[in-house]
Amino acid sequence: MSVDRRQLILDGATKAFTQFGYKATTMDLVAKLANVGKGTIYTFFKNKEELFDEIFTSLLSEMRKIADEAMDEEKSFSENLHLALFAILEFRKNHQLTIKIFQENAKLGTSAVKEMIEKMEQMIIRYIKTKVKEAIDKGDIKPCDPELTAFVMVKLYIALIFDWEKRYEPLTKEEVAESLELYVLKGLLAAR
Repeated sequence: MSVDRRQLILDGATKAFTQFGYKATTMDLVAKLANVGKGTIYTFFKNKEELFDEIFTSLLSEMRKIADEAMDEEKSFSENLHLALFAILEFRKNHQLTIKIFQENAKLGTSAVKEMIEKMEQMIIRYIKTKVKEAIDKGDIKPCDPELTAFVMVKLYIALIFDWEKRYEPLTKEEVAESLELYVLKGLLAAR
């Protein structure tokens, strides 16, 4: 049986980045954890950045899949929006690699890590943008700028889940959904 050395490298690198972070991970460490020679890594990847990017791209695909699986065609746009965002952010909050990356960003601000976090946020916004476009096309929501709307929705959701709990009691899943619906989908103006 043939050994998939590329997959061994990806698995070893994922383990290294998860345990030690981006900055502390070396190609020597990846080689050791993957049980391959250091030169074998360079057969498949130019450098640590390319290896990290490959792992993160796979992680983003997994996040999109989880968001798709969370949605239900029988539910409204706002319910599906909440389900998708909640699934993505829970994944991000509980996945060991993303936890380590966000910790490293907070402590060290490594440029490669900042780029990956930005890439993750952009993926989430693009994903929600497509859902907003679909909702506009179906007549579920008013015509609007899908990208701006997705940006506001994602930023509000992140603030309600991560930033709020730094100062206050965490909101329940239902409170987050109600807040998103109130502030973004319904608005604050009282009916006259």
